[in-house]
Amino acid sequence: MNKTQKLAALSMTVAAAMLLSFIESKLPSFTAVPGIKIGLANIAVMFALYRFGAKEAVLVSLVRIVLVSLLFGSLVSMLYGLAGAALSLSLMIILKKITPLSAVGISVVGGVAHNAGQIAVACLLVGTAKIAYYLPVLVLTGTLAGIVIGICAGVVVKRVNVKQ
Repeated sequence: MNKTQKLAALSMTVAAAMLLSFIESKLPSFTAVPGIKIGLANIAVMFALYRFGAKEAVLVSLVRIVLVSLLFGSLVSMLYGLAGAALSLSLMIILKKITPLSAVGISVVGGVAHNAGQIAVACLLVGTAKIAYYLPVLVLTGTLAGIVIGICAGVVVKRVNVKQ
């Protein structure tokens, strides 16, 4: 795959991530608990991680967060997204290199880590650590979302052929 083809493939991956973010923003909440989302855009990030590599996954995630925040969100939503993605991707990249975990296992760790990163930002912004009491709920939902995203990402990685 030459540089132009790779740029086109990564651009389409970012576009898919943005589309999934937009679709998810229009879906009704699945729970009565505020702030819980499945993280559909992470299917595209996981795809980038498994098909292209760590650097490209970081790029896809970063570009998606910035663009979606500018188009549909706010500076605060960008901070939450960047914090969650930084922690999540760091752990997923490390675990992919050093463990035999499947895409589902790595996605679960990523989902929980994403929530932990967002809780850390919330504690800083609000100025209280009491928000961390919300973390057990987010660990549960992050685990469930991670399973769903990992399964979906595994299917996409197998079915979408990107010639390298």
